[in-house]
Amino acid sequence: MKGPGEFVLEDQARPVPREGEVLLKVLRVGVCGTDLHAFEGTQPFFTYPRILGHELAVEVAEIPAAARGAAAGFKEGDVVSVLPYLRCGSCISCRQGKPNCCTTLKCLGVHVDGGMREYIALPAFYLVPAGKVGAEDISIVECFSIGFHGVRRANPRPGEAALVVGAGPIGIGVIHGLKERGAKVIVMDISGERLAYARDIARADYIINAKTTDAEKAVADLTGGENPPTVFDATGNAAQMMKAFNLVSSGGTVVFVGLVRADISFQDPLLHAKEITLMASRNATKEDFAHVIAGMESGRVNTKGFVTHTAAMEETIGEFASWTKPETRCMKAVVKIA
Repeated sequence: MKGPGEFVLEDQARPVPREGEVLLKVLRVGVCGTDLHAFEGTQPFFTYPRILGHELAVEVAEIPAAARGAAAGFKEGDVVSVLPYLRCGSCISCRQGKPNCCTTLKCLGVHVDGGMREYIALPAFYLVPAGKVGAEDISIVECFSIGFHGVRRANPRPGEAALVVGAGPIGIGVIHGLKERGAKVIVMDISGERLAYARDIARADYIINAKTTDAEKAVADLTGGENPPTVFDATGNAAQMMKAFNLVSSGGTVVFVGLVRADISFQDPLLHAKEITLMASRNATKEDFAHVIAGMESGRVNTKGFVTHTAAMEETIGEFASWTKPETRCMKAVVKIA
């Protein structure tokens, strides 16, 4: 991606692994909202030119002798997931066990070149075993892990109501994470199609169409007038994110999983009156990846119909723009590299 709306397909030399790195053959690349926003020129933290791709399913192609210790447990031919967040390992966040928000974090396909190419070399540390999960599902592990991480941050109690605003790809991951913890999940969106998916596939307990219903009243009615103790916003829409403070219960928690390039404001008296806890959630960790992969293996995380569009790498330039348009009803696109 040379700039907003501008792709080129070009030949490059196959990367040569450096000390501690393994060579990976890329099989599938999930297309994230980050990629779509970069195409539109609206993505924070993004610089051009950039090879996209951070939702990766890869095959271990070569483990050089210098990487065998770090890659213990992996062998050539393994199909694995990739943790795409390159951390320093020594800053305050890394020392506190939060490498997902490392102070110098570089995400593949955002800050440094990613995996929308045939081969990529990475340190063995970033490989995540994927068990028996197939390549297409592996390519959406990172997407689901974002939602699981937000849920783990909030730590809702079993049986509690939780509201998820936004039933797009990240919101679906949040729903699955909440169901893993036994929450009663309410989902709000303006798309009847996405709400039906949230109910039928992700197993949301209640759905609210904010386009046709008084959403705040519907949430209050479902919770006996008290509102849910936890609200997850996965819309990345500033106006909607600011409404979250009205939707959460007294003493509750608001989690911003979605990211927006805008200022967010709220009424301070409301924040204090309810003693609201406001959380940001960024990226995910290996623990979240492992939980998602285990859920996919067991069938608890249902990926049926989640990938709606696919294209070979050479077809991607022609298809990409259409994935940003609502009328194409793209939930998740995946690029097939090999």
